[in-house]
Amino acid sequence: MEITTIEPFLDYLAKVRQRTERVIAAIPPESIEWTYAPGRFTLGDLVRHLAAIERYMFVENACGRPSSYPGHGRELADGYENVAEYSRRLHAESVALLAGLSPEDLARRCTTPGGASLPAWKWLRSMVEHQIHHRGQIYIYLGLLGVEKTPPLYGLTEEEVRERSAGST
Repeated sequence: MEITTIEPFLDYLAKVRQRTERVIAAIPPESIEWTYAPGRFTLGDLVRHLAAIERYMFVENACGRPSSYPGHGRELADGYENVAEYSRRLHAESVALLAGLSPEDLARRCTTPGGASLPAWKWLRSMVEHQIHHRGQIYIYLGLLGVEKTPPLYGLTEEEVRERSAGST
């Protein structure tokens, strides 16, 4: 679906972001730098990456500027509270910048770091897909850590949906 004005997109992004915030809140603070294998993203890396890539790559490109992605390292924010605040702060900056995009800005072509040229609205749609992808990774990491109480994505667990479904036993 084409994005022709920014307001409906920002409403959608806010809902997606709320679900991401809920899963970030489920990360045990003492496990913020946990990973399942050496050399892989930690939970903190994933949260920092989501924040930085949204703000400094996707939003910069959508605004017609080159990427200035700083990476996802601990030097950006260290410790659970700092990582969570970094994430919230960069997301707020992203939303403020996106709120200024006109319909013409959304239709204008932008260039990605990979050299692709596409309308800014399509790039923003990719930004949401990217967030959802990494949110899924956070859920998997939490499962590997044995975190039993993670937020259901849309309010119900799979078991609750099954119980409420027609023909369930």
